[in-house]
Amino acid sequence: MESHKQTTSEGLLSLIVSSLEDDKAEDIVQIDLRGKTTIGDYMVIASGRSSRQVSSISEKLTDRLKAHFGVLCKTEGKDTGDWVLIDSGDVIVHVFRPEVREFYQLEKMWLPTGTVSQ
Repeated sequence: MESHKQTTSEGLLSLIVSSLEDDKAEDIVQIDLRGKTTIGDYMVIASGRSSRQVSSISEKLTDRLKAHFGVLCKTEGKDTGDWVLIDSGDVIVHVFRPEVREFYQLEKMWLPTGTVSQ
């Protein structure tokens, strides 16, 4: 039986950000949700240049999370590639096409005014 590394929110966050960077995701933002909500400890928002890249980034990320931590993620939106939501438990990931990200502006809902992350 394969043993997986202990899953911590910080471990998940580190792997997620590395995966996004490896797959050339753009404008990666990390948001600390601890003490703000119970949906997770962190939120990560990133962009892909096209629907195909958004879908590819998301698929590779879920594969890596499963391989490294045994985490089976819940995923929404992979078929359209405009906005993919990946719920890995303690870390929620949103991968957008730039136009869709600009329209929804999730960062503004979760980050304090004037805050820039990564």
